[in-house]
Amino acid sequence: MSAIWARPLTKIAASAALVLLMALLPLLNITIPGVFPGATYTPGTLQLLAYAMLIAALALSYHLLFGLAGMLSFGHALFFAAGAYGLGIVLRNFSPSWLPAGATFVAAILITVLIGFVLAALVGSVSLRVTGISFAMVTLAFAQAGSVVVRRNPGGQTGGDEGLTLDVSHVPDALVGVLNTRNLYWLSLAVLVTVYLVVLWVEKSRAGHVVAATRENELRVRVIGIRPYFVRLLVFSIAGALAALAGAAFLLLQSGVSPRVATPDFTLTLLVIVVLGGVGLRWGAVLGALVYTLLDQRLTALAGSEFIAGLPDVLRIPLSQPLFILGTLFILVVLFLPGGLAGLTRRSGRPQRPQGRGRKRMLDSEETT
Repeated sequence: MSAIWARPLTKIAASAALVLLMALLPLLNITIPGVFPGATYTPGTLQLLAYAMLIAALALSYHLLFGLAGMLSFGHALFFAAGAYGLGIVLRNFSPSWLPAGATFVAAILITVLIGFVLAALVGSVSLRVTGISFAMVTLAFAQAGSVVVRRNPGGQTGGDEGLTLDVSHVPDALVGVLNTRNLYWLSLAVLVTVYLVVLWVEKSRAGHVVAATRENELRVRVIGIRPYFVRLLVFSIAGALAALAGAAFLLLQSGVSPRVATPDFTLTLLVIVVLGGVGLRWGAVLGALVYTLLDQRLTALAGSEFIAGLPDVLRIPLSQPLFILGTLFILVVLFLPGGLAGLTRRSGRPQRPQGRGRKRMLDSEETT
């Protein structure tokens, strides 16, 4: 009996220790040349890490769709944009006199998450009428429509191509300014932990088991009397709400948002992140997001360095293109690490052969990859 509980308790203890370490980073003086732009207590490094954690939270919400339910969506960025733009618009227009400033800010975040949930429910109610590539195309159409609306700047609310600037009049002072980057870092960490716990809860819930079973054999689920459409819609809506929460935190961190986050290209980035980390693995989504974001940010700085400029053209030209390096890394992972970066932990230890449904889900994940 003790052996049964030992492994889960070890995982919980390791996760708690990692979260504690991440929470203490702003108080420590850790420097990793080539990875961080400075020490871990500096605003630049904290900004980078906070951004990476929000992308990890967004990737976790996409993991619910692609990794758990097997739904390949090309429109998930729409809900992230709804959270970022939604919070900005709500803060600008929602200011009841009977609410104090702090309560107005909390209410605005709750309204934004609700907007993400409702929008995802509306999009999902249409998209889930079809499956496979048709589902992906319908979500892509919704994402394109959202991108057009953002750029058209209806009522002067979204800022058009220039983007939307955060109205700080109802934002707590502790979350405004470069000097408060540490607080924004902790806020991003709290969002990541919250999203992770919600995703874990959904996976362990009856709805999570139903969508996982539907992903493997939808006909069998229908035969036993379960209607997978409504369960899928629920998971789709929860994923949209979590993406909106990450988008709202993104607006606070960046003090603004640009139309890029509403494009389908951003969703493709999420797909790359999930595959890079490991399809079907929660830690894979987090690890993939952290690695991708750090590489994307630091390779851009490396591409413009004097070291790269001094190389021969045969090396300088490809190495000066960060997307080329990221694309090469993605190809190598797909070819040689079908389980993603998170799968390395399984390979490093004693080989384990998943049994039953778990093994089939892993095989399906690899085929999807």
